[in-house]
Amino acid sequence: MPRTLIITNDFPPRSGGIESFVHELALRRPEGSVVVYCSSPAPRDAAADPGFDLRQPFPVVRDTARVLLPTPRVAARARAIADLEGCEAVLYGAAAPLGLVADSLRDHGAVRRQVALTHGHETGWSALPGAREALRRIGDTTDTVTYLGEFTRRRLARALSARAADRMRRLAPGVDPDRFRPGAGGTRVRARHGLGGRPVVVCVSRLVRRKGQDTLLRAWPRVLADVPDAALLIVGDGPDADRLRSAARGTDSVVLTGPVAPEELPAHYDAGDVFAMPCRTRRGGLDVEGLGIVYLEASATGLPVVAGDSGGAPDAVLADETGYVVDGSLPGPTARALVRLLRDPGLASQMGARGREWVSREWTWDRVSERLDGLLEAP
Repeated sequence: MPRTLIITNDFPPRSGGIESFVHELALRRPEGSVVVYCSSPAPRDAAADPGFDLRQPFPVVRDTARVLLPTPRVAARARAIADLEGCEAVLYGAAAPLGLVADSLRDHGAVRRQVALTHGHETGWSALPGAREALRRIGDTTDTVTYLGEFTRRRLARALSARAADRMRRLAPGVDPDRFRPGAGGTRVRARHGLGGRPVVVCVSRLVRRKGQDTLLRAWPRVLADVPDAALLIVGDGPDADRLRSAARGTDSVVLTGPVAPEELPAHYDAGDVFAMPCRTRRGGLDVEGLGIVYLEASATGLPVVAGDSGGAPDAVLADETGYVVDGSLPGPTARALVRLLRDPGLASQMGARGREWVSREWTWDRVSERLDGLLEAP
């Protein structure tokens, strides 16, 4: 297996979906085959886990910059690290913008293979003049640009040359069904927040407008009209936190937990009876959901899901089998889906079981790691 240099701005202890994705990929590479070159964490993140880098089973080289940009300095340092560590492959944690250094690394020393991961934000780049041309260059100078699902593949392919589009390959995050599972500690979380045996809708996500927590709050009075003892558990932190707390003020049926440690996330999913994140597309299509790993983690935990119809989110749901896909811009469709699931526990249980079976078969990290093996090995 080629020794791989991972170049990324998205890496723990900073939290987020891309950070988790890149970290899990690194952890699953064969021993001794990974070196990570990444930006410095924000002081808040570094203080939360000061020993993170030393605990990793691979070297972590931190740049002094808080954000790595595709500058000559960063390219030169990446080349130096690749030389010192004998790296034969390069993996970009996010294609845009760091994939722009690929031309500098191509055919440099022992580097024979370069793979650029894409997520949700690159689909926004594909719609903007200038950014679209940058994506095209990344596609032409790397060996493979990955995509999360059919939505992101179609959007990205429009920006790439025909040759680069033909080389695209799917690589989406995985889920550990042994970690995210029924009985992962939800009873403890319910007791902590005084939820007892109430029907609980849970949303686990960063608190930003695209994710749709505000739509949940707008839908909530309609849900309570049919299920008066229901509770809404909103898990996470983010720029929208204060606005959501203000909107939820005055009701004891909504709980906002604030930030939660990664090891506590499975228990918070398990505290719910239904998972909901009615995400929506914003800013004329520039702010869009790439996939939505939270839907898959919820399914692994045995919960039916209510997903928004933004971007690639429907790729993480088997519609009407593991949950429902709704218009996340309107509270009505979300409310109706939640009421149906909360009032029919048998249906909710059936969808949750189907979701866990699907995730355990199709979305494991072992499958993801096998796909990455093939992408990093030179033809």
